[in-house]
Amino acid sequence: MAPNHRLASSTSAPLRDVERYRRLVGRLIYLSFTRPDLAFSVHVLSQFLHEPRMDHWLAALRVVKYLKGCPGQGILLPTESDLQLTGWCDSDWASCPLTRRSVSGWIVFLGSSPVSWKTKKQVNVARSSAEAEYRSMASVTCELKWLKGLLKCFGVPHTRPSGLVCDSQSAIHLAQNPVFHERTKHIEIDCHFLRDAVLDGTIRTSHVPTTDQLADIFTEALGQKQFEHLLRKLGILDLHAPT
Repeated sequence: MAPNHRLASSTSAPLRDVERYRRLVGRLIYLSFTRPDLAFSVHVLSQFLHEPRMDHWLAALRVVKYLKGCPGQGILLPTESDLQLTGWCDSDWASCPLTRRSVSGWIVFLGSSPVSWKTKKQVNVARSSAEAEYRSMASVTCELKWLKGLLKCFGVPHTRPSGLVCDSQSAIHLAQNPVFHERTKHIEIDCHFLRDAVLDGTIRTSHVPTTDQLADIFTEALGQKQFEHLLRKLGILDLHAPT
């Protein structure tokens, strides 16, 4: 469903109509605001707006073909919800073949409805997969805190800890253990506010197997079976699909 990272080292011919590619990707960026399933594809395609090649154009057309195949697909917002915030996060360590930076992906649910999501290349190169996962956890913690404050402004109390689901045991242990490990001293101090959020009860971490990691759809290209499985878990349904 999504273009993969081999596009970063594409050796195909340069695309002649650059503006056409830019206009198409711009429309996809706009559409991804309401379509979480496009987040990773748009993230990859938008990296080549300066000098797109033929492979990038073909990948963009593949996304368009996917959209034409599911015109009624969208987020299901149930009428009843417990208004509990839960974040899922993941990272693909050193996945960029040019910069060796990791890709972070996360999604936040309000009850059972997705309300916020993001795919972004990390600013710094992570020296371990645990560090990459930890940075992803720190990023979604910022979003959870902001959404909690927004709900408070709307008069919606949120006294329980927000859930934070990750598939990395190492990153979860780092967040729960206040001891400063020698092997993690290279992680910037600003990431360690995640520990404070866990200690003061704002965040409650939990582990999930990689096969059930919902945020996996925001960090890498998946096979069709796994892609569709995660879409159903995200609450994204196709109204035109046969029942």
